[in-house]
Amino acid sequence: MIDAEVMRLRRLRNTALKARALAGMLDSDAARRDSLFSRSALSCWRIARLTTGTLRAHPYQSFQRGPSALRGIYNRLVAGTVGATARRQERRLQAFYPELLRVARELDDARALTWSAELSDTLGRSQTEIRGLLRELHAGARSEAGPPREMAPEVEARTGAARADAGSVAGNWPYLAF
Repeated sequence: MIDAEVMRLRRLRNTALKARALAGMLDSDAARRDSLFSRSALSCWRIARLTTGTLRAHPYQSFQRGPSALRGIYNRLVAGTVGATARRQERRLQAFYPELLRVARELDDARALTWSAELSDTLGRSQTEIRGLLRELHAGARSEAGPPREMAPEVEARTGAARADAGSVAGNWPYLAF
């Protein structure tokens, strides 16, 4: 394992632990184990355990470090803030979707650039699980009260710009605009 792979695995672990903390904060019924947040938290925990185990198996002592206590406090603080805001606005799924999407991207990155076939297979199974959770989460987030407030102007700006450029040659063929 090289330094870049160690950094990717650490980043994946930190992202998974942050998403797990947020899922725990947003889960309204923690006793129900089949909720979307519970399954997401469990999936993120598996990813964090896998990366921690892989890093601890490395022969260099400096690569074996786990997440610090400050990282845990930071994750809980951010999860509490985002969770309180999302509950108040009744947009729990929309608040959690970007975080789980971040985990999926980090997971894709780590799997694509890993050298170990066994680790790649295990990350692939986690990828499949996270993608299924993302599909469910996306469907649920769309059913919540309208589009996310912070995403609506950006989407409108993109579609408006596409409509404005649709009829022009420069919009369709930018290399002809010289």
